[in-house]
Amino acid sequence: MDTITLKGRSLVTWLDYREEEIRFLLDLAGQVKAEKQKGEIHRRFAGKTIALLFEKRSTRTRCAFETAFGEEGGHPVFLSTQDIQLGAKESIEDTARVLGRMFNAIQFRGFKQSTVEALARYSGVPVYNGLTDSFHPTQALADIMTLEENFGRAPGKKLCFVGDGRNNVARSLMVICAKLGVHFTVITPAALNPAADLVETCRALAKGTEIRITPDLGEVAGADAVYTDVWVSMGEEAKREERLRLLTPYQVNQALMDRTGRKDSIFLHCLPAVKGEEVTAEVIDGPQSRAWDEAENRKHTIKAIMAATL
Repeated sequence: MDTITLKGRSLVTWLDYREEEIRFLLDLAGQVKAEKQKGEIHRRFAGKTIALLFEKRSTRTRCAFETAFGEEGGHPVFLSTQDIQLGAKESIEDTARVLGRMFNAIQFRGFKQSTVEALARYSGVPVYNGLTDSFHPTQALADIMTLEENFGRAPGKKLCFVGDGRNNVARSLMVICAKLGVHFTVITPAALNPAADLVETCRALAKGTEIRITPDLGEVAGADAVYTDVWVSMGEEAKREERLRLLTPYQVNQALMDRTGRKDSIFLHCLPAVKGEEVTAEVIDGPQSRAWDEAENRKHTIKAIMAATL
């Protein structure tokens, strides 16, 4: 196999990465996590800086990028829309050109996928998608890392996403599962099916594995992992009542976890969670939950992405 070289690469969606490149990042994430657990200190980012651009609030993404970069000797700089002219008095393209002259890398967490794509196109430095309305690729890598920690290598495993099939996490999981050979099922009411063009793209990418879209909760049978996310995403608060009506039957509770037919099935959630809505406290705080391992793995996978591309 060719030597994997990712230096200078951006991450805006996993559609841009080959299976072996994603595998390389997962292995590197395992390495940096082991280093952290042994108390090893490395300085991979000494003398480097990263601009962290945030349009949306964040706990895990911000903390993962800041601590991962700082622990490796780098200097992260947090910039909200209150701090800079991102798309206001200055175009995204011009902001990208300026930041690219001052920083070694840029992270963007916000609304439009086109914004992170423009930053990657015009900055001349690696740009990382920390979440847009379309994709959440760093989250999906942490999800696969958590799946593998429990069940071994990803190919052939079964992951079921239950809830809003259009959201950025479901879309990112569909892409990464297709690339890695994971059977992926979105269990959602028809009104919230993911976009047909993305489904077809992922089915074309899938190597001997299934990408299924269904309203049938019985499809969790045999699942290694059951995944959910909040029913009302940031920026969609006005649709709350409609979402509750559509998704209340799709709550992940113990009865649904039991329908996997496996005592070793795990529960995943990207957090934050609204306990009592998309998931019960019994499940997310219970023995099958790996949500806290998954949250920690955001840091290790993000560190791996930055180490590989810087």
